[in-house]
Amino acid sequence: MPSEAQPVAEIGLLIYPDCQLSAIYGLTDLFRIANDWADGRHAIRVSHWQAGPGGVACIFDSHAGPHRLSHVIAPPSIVMPERMAPQAEAAGWMRDRHAEGATLCSVCAGAFVLAETGLADGRRATTHWAFARQLAQRFPKIRLADENMVVDEGDIITAGGILAWADLGLTLVERLLGPATMLATARFLLVDPPRSSQRPFASFVPRFDHGDDAIRRAQHHLHAHAGAAVDMSDLHAIAGMTERTFLRRFIAATGHRPTAYLQQVRIARGREALERTNAPVDRIAWEVGYGDPAAFRKTFQKLVGLAPNAYRQRFGIAPAGGA
Repeated sequence: MPSEAQPVAEIGLLIYPDCQLSAIYGLTDLFRIANDWADGRHAIRVSHWQAGPGGVACIFDSHAGPHRLSHVIAPPSIVMPERMAPQAEAAGWMRDRHAEGATLCSVCAGAFVLAETGLADGRRATTHWAFARQLAQRFPKIRLADENMVVDEGDIITAGGILAWADLGLTLVERLLGPATMLATARFLLVDPPRSSQRPFASFVPRFDHGDDAIRRAQHHLHAHAGAAVDMSDLHAIAGMTERTFLRRFIAATGHRPTAYLQQVRIARGREALERTNAPVDRIAWEVGYGDPAAFRKTFQKLVGLAPNAYRQRFGIAPAGGA
């Protein structure tokens, strides 16, 4: 990697007791390879964070300088969930990083560590299919989506299988360094790119690292309650500011007006449902927060460039006759 390459993000890999170290080092190598294939001006910074009784400390860093984590990844565990010890220190550290703007990610049984933060309550999340029932029993407020390999809730991303760290890693490479670098990395590693790379349409990637804590609280509320009726006045109260000030700062931080941001969140979830299920379009519209299916179709066409049924025909992977 050229020395002049500037980090565009810092990804923190969390090492907790009995975690899968091959995922830690595999992701480290994947991001380094991606940096080598990048444009020479941008790079992903990688750091390792060891969780222990005394807290969480950095034990490896690919770059020098103060830390500003944009993403935190909890890797798989090599022991079954029933043998995983509670990770209060790690969960608290992840919760603090999320409050600072980091996107929290997990792979396989790493979802149990992420779930301890409480931030996945009310959200969709996936884990290994063999661990899904235990995750649902231990954390009943999570909306289990174990049929999906990757579930993107904006500020929380979960991946399913024990080797899904490669899918998650390539997804982050695509977002941070671009699709060309992601595809070059996948070709070099002789692995398939994640399905999202096949889409001809841009994905909605929310920003949480803008430094405005009040607006970030409002964003977190929108992602957590996107499927319900959202009263914009509640967002003003959550942010603790007047409507005019909130609107100005929200646009400055996210690049979107609050209503447009909410549309992006809902349509992103609608796209995933169209890809992975055979649920009727009207039902999907209702589940992602549209009481009027016609409004969902109109907004979907505007943001995605295809009608919902046409999008499903092109990108759907659910077997015929599925739910």
